[in-house]
Amino acid sequence: MKAALNSLRSNLEIRDLRNFSGSQMRLLLEEESREWTRRLQWDYAPSIKMLMQYLDARILPGLVAVDAPTGTILGYCFAVYEGQKAVVGDVFCWPAGSSEYSHAEIQNALLRPQLETLQNTPGILRVEAQLLLHDSGSLGEVFREAGFTAYRRLFMQRSLQENPLPPTGSESPMQLPPGIRLVRWTTSHFQQAGELVYRAYAGHGDSVINDQYESIHGALRFLHNIVRFPGCGVFDAEASWVLWDEHTQRMQGLLLCSVVQEGVAHMTQISIASHLRGRGLGRFLLRHALTELTLRGFESITLTVTKRNAAAMRLYTSFGFEERTDFDAMVWVKDR
Repeated sequence: MKAALNSLRSNLEIRDLRNFSGSQMRLLLEEESREWTRRLQWDYAPSIKMLMQYLDARILPGLVAVDAPTGTILGYCFAVYEGQKAVVGDVFCWPAGSSEYSHAEIQNALLRPQLETLQNTPGILRVEAQLLLHDSGSLGEVFREAGFTAYRRLFMQRSLQENPLPPTGSESPMQLPPGIRLVRWTTSHFQQAGELVYRAYAGHGDSVINDQYESIHGALRFLHNIVRFPGCGVFDAEASWVLWDEHTQRMQGLLLCSVVQEGVAHMTQISIASHLRGRGLGRFLLRHALTELTLRGFESITLTVTKRNAAAMRLYTSFGFEERTDFDAMVWVKDR
């Protein structure tokens, strides 16, 4: 039996993703797209389309697990480089029972060399990963072995048509602070939004799991990814709102949403200026956004939140958001 297992494992080969075209990876990617829909109610097709373009251009760094005797593709992973940081973008393999190899065996065979490569790439000082298809703890062993720290995050969801909003109580009619008005997002808000996100996350725990919050440049890159790329859905300006200070001509609050599937919105960002926190502005923005989405016929809205962010957890649960699944944010920082 032991000899048979060793023979089986020796047939599992790890190859460079850049040697594979989009058409070669299509079946696996289509299966992953179905998994995103099943697990998260997320239309992953736009992201798959973009991945296939990168694959055909042979520019996406990553690895593929292959059953050597048959040439069958079993799974893959990829990473992206952002200056001195690398991000593990994905690891995915066929569902359990699709091959003789276990899920864990394929995933670990992919992740171990991938993480080692990233950590030893000259100039890379930080590696991050947030893999939403993998339950919290399911990849913990391989990441811990590589020196990563895990932060549990929740993927939460709220029905918009079946469950009415909670009673407004003292929130309605809410008086915004003098000079503050609610306006819909426009592209002219982009720079101010980056500055607000940076200010709002100064000293915040979530800056540990995403270093883009630590500078205006990083916050702008974060927003650019939300608005321009399909990784967080298709940005919906109509469902995105700003609290604007007429006196200072500065943004003091922000809520952004994307559409991840027909009838399903995803809140990608909510930020309130630190000096205005505790005045109900986050509740005001969230209530307004949920109301508008409901009127437009959206069926549900999702979001992600770090479990230890107690204030955010209280806000979301008070509005009826419930945990759909959990996952880990993984972070490694190189010793200086």
